[in-house]
Amino acid sequence: MRAAVIGIGSNSVRMLAADIDGSAGVRILRDRAATRLFAGLDSERRLNAESMQRTAAAAGTMAARARAAGAETVRVFATSATRDAVNGADFLRVLNRCTAAEAEILSGESEAALSFIGAGDGGHCGVIDIGGGSTEIVLGEGMDIHASCSCQMGAVRLFRLLSIDSRRDVDTAVMAARGVLRDGIAEQPLLVSEKPDSWWGTGGTFTALAALALRVPWTERTDMHRTMLTRERVRAEAESLADMTVEERLRIPSLQPGRADIVVHGICILLACMEELSVDRITVSESGNLDGYLKWRFGLTSLRNA
Repeated sequence: MRAAVIGIGSNSVRMLAADIDGSAGVRILRDRAATRLFAGLDSERRLNAESMQRTAAAAGTMAARARAAGAETVRVFATSATRDAVNGADFLRVLNRCTAAEAEILSGESEAALSFIGAGDGGHCGVIDIGGGSTEIVLGEGMDIHASCSCQMGAVRLFRLLSIDSRRDVDTAVMAARGVLRDGIAEQPLLVSEKPDSWWGTGGTFTALAALALRVPWTERTDMHRTMLTRERVRAEAESLADMTVEERLRIPSLQPGRADIVVHGICILLACMEELSVDRITVSESGNLDGYLKWRFGLTSLRNA
């Protein structure tokens, strides 16, 4: 059978479709649209109508594309921004109407688990998933999760909290992120005391860093998977990009235009994670919670590219 899942994040909407045969899956289609849902969340934690409609329309387009490609089942889930919203149920109704699928809101714990299942290498590893509104940190082995936390710190959330106008602001941003992350990590002491064999990173911040490190144009990039990032390289990219204006970043071939304004904020969150967890290097995974959702929902033991 062919199935698809659509994830409604704080910064973007993503879709993954796969052919499923027993416990094995083959990815056949991906899609992504930057809709910045979190930007529509006001001080009273209400999503405005425009942001809900824009995001739901993008999800609807992806659902239609998946079905046109033969998907028999389409699932939809929403994460941090929708969790935060007092009118999240209203947004789900808009999503249901636009996608003709029943949407659900994932808890932070569930989101962390799916990121680990999707991005982990199957061994004793840790996974960091930096989104627009939240960051998930997970440790485990195979399908067994030892410790996890979901922190209210994401690239768009940090962008709204403070500006980064030069490299002098990087440490301030890292400290702000560490302050939030520290509270979540403190509730799960294994995240610090347990030393995994490897750390994996998933999300747009990581693929952006991989493209920058490899000097691959974002329109032509193919395989960022397994790109290794050292803490020194991550800091160097943060400082270099922080010294640029958004207009200057838009001229970088490796950087996706829709991420130009928030990319440094996402990198600062990664630096905060690496410093707080004493991580010296992390490997980029192109898989994430969409892959994890398909594995979990359909009992897959493997999910590979076509």
